Amino acid sequence: MPPVEERTPTTAGPATTSQPARGPSALNPPNIITLSRLLLAVLLFWLIDQGGHWLAALVVFAIAAATDALDGFIARRYGLVTKIGRILDPFADKVIIGGAFMFLAVQPDSGVNAWMVITVIGREMFVTSLRSVLEQEGKDFSAIMSGKIKMVVQCAAVAGSLLFLEYARGTASEHGWSIARDVLLWSSVIVTLYSGYEYIIRAARMFRG
Repeated sequence: MPPVEERTPTTAGPATTSQPARGPSALNPPNIITLSRLLLAVLLFWLIDQGGHWLAALVVFAIAAATDALDGFIARRYGLVTKIGRILDPFADKVIIGGAFMFLAVQPDSGVNAWMVITVIGREMFVTSLRSVLEQEGKDFSAIMSGKIKMVVQCAAVAGSLLFLEYARGTASEHGWSIARDVLLWSSVIVTLYSGYEYIIRAARMFRG
């Protein structure tokens, strides 16, 4: 019987450590668009504060509102969703809407009252606090349909106030325009309160669960 040859174990090559998959860069197109919305918000506030530049303010506001849908679409379409983007996007929305209401409130004939500003900003702060607590517990507290509708109606209300200041104040049709402006503003407040109510009920169920 032929002797069995001893075979020395072959040594494997250098061990390779697996690198964790890197997510998208924080400085990506959606986040840059979101940051540009914050810059547009500053310009919008300056225009409102100066007075008399209502049409320019409306154009800036419309561009900023359009970027809200654009950055989210790009982030989801190309897999560029980041943690910083999830923070910046709603923050920019709250700054531009809350700030627009606040700056319009001090303008005569804008139709925006101080209690409307408190309602809008208070709701945003409360829902943001709920989201922070629940997501720290690992629960999904993402936006629901009423929150998205709320944003659309609020944008329409701001646009309606700026349009009134540009075209209707001091004209023969001022009364009709003021009614349309007030309907938009009151609608925004009602939808804001209702969406806040829906978020509170949803959060209560999550806390109980």
